[in-house]
Amino acid sequence: MLRAAASLGIAAVGGGVSLLGAGLAGQFGGSTTVREVVATPATPVARRPSGVLTVEQIYRRDAPGVVQITATSLHTQQDPFGFFAPTTQTQQALGSGFVIDKAGHIVTNEHVIAGVQKVEVSFSGADQIGARVIGKDPSTDVAVLQINTHSRSLTPLPLGDSDQVEVGDSVVAIGNPFSLTRIATAGIVSSVERTIDAPNGFSIGHAIQTDAAINHGNSGGPLIDSQGDVIGVNAQITAGTEGNVGIGFAIPVNTVKAVAAQLIRSGKVRHVFLGVAAQPVSPSLAHLFNLPVSHGLLVQAITPESAAARAGLRAGSTPVLVQGESYALGGDIIVAVDGEAVSTQSQLREFLTVHKPGDRLGLSLYRGNTKRHVEVTLRRPPG
Repeated sequence: MLRAAASLGIAAVGGGVSLLGAGLAGQFGGSTTVREVVATPATPVARRPSGVLTVEQIYRRDAPGVVQITATSLHTQQDPFGFFAPTTQTQQALGSGFVIDKAGHIVTNEHVIAGVQKVEVSFSGADQIGARVIGKDPSTDVAVLQINTHSRSLTPLPLGDSDQVEVGDSVVAIGNPFSLTRIATAGIVSSVERTIDAPNGFSIGHAIQTDAAINHGNSGGPLIDSQGDVIGVNAQITAGTEGNVGIGFAIPVNTVKAVAAQLIRSGKVRHVFLGVAAQPVSPSLAHLFNLPVSHGLLVQAITPESAAARAGLRAGSTPVLVQGESYALGGDIIVAVDGEAVSTQSQLREFLTVHKPGDRLGLSLYRGNTKRHVEVTLRRPPG
């Protein structure tokens, strides 16, 4: 149930239901010269609290909440010559999932259960429990199931914060590859802010790349950090002729949390599209280029005909390189949404998550040294 990952391109999907628009790669175009600026050493990044678990401890803690999913579909086969009546064939596919609460809700990938007539989950490999599909979202490849069992028999997995994930972090994947029950593999985060294709062709942004071995059947299973918290849902691999080649991708858990909450609440997801790619203002950047604020989101690119484009937002056009990070300066700097300060993409996604197409947002921003207020009417994603 794992599809080969498509080529990485423009990010059109942000966390959960907030679609943030294009990524930074290749946005500056043309033959513009990129000027590298050497800044003073940055302040060390604050790491998360101690409490690192071993792989064994993570497995003992989280494996009881990981399930195997059996998705059954029925296919009618016609006799091409018309001599015999149509026959019905049963096909089964296997995937993974994990419990998220004591009410019996289970998260998996949408592509694991797409087009099936019956879904069952198994905890031990010997039991089979019928599951109800609460909702599914092909735009983010997230689905939520529910089983009817006693709460004391369930082990919900704690959900972490995928915005805090960094390259080099240790991770563990638990799933059911090739029908083998609850297999743990370990590795590191190879990259962050990747973009992968959703089943319906949309782009899923902020995906986590890992070299932890994930194979067919791992789809929908958790990617877990060294504190034992889920940071992603394993969704895709780039497969070689011999199988896994150490390049796998997980949907960030912050996206999953936002989507799962809507699916549980209403059975569907109302996606909104702002249409901007933004990058946080760093203290070094603000100091070096004398920006009017030391926090906020630099608008890097704007999707044509999007809500941001119709509201007149402007993207940067002057590329600079600061401490290995590319920025486009000269565009708007968003500092608040509906009066609430915003300085990270995660905060912007959270604001968008609670809105639906047609809602209006008030953006406070700086254009040059002038502070402005812009009203934006949110729209549906393109297509």
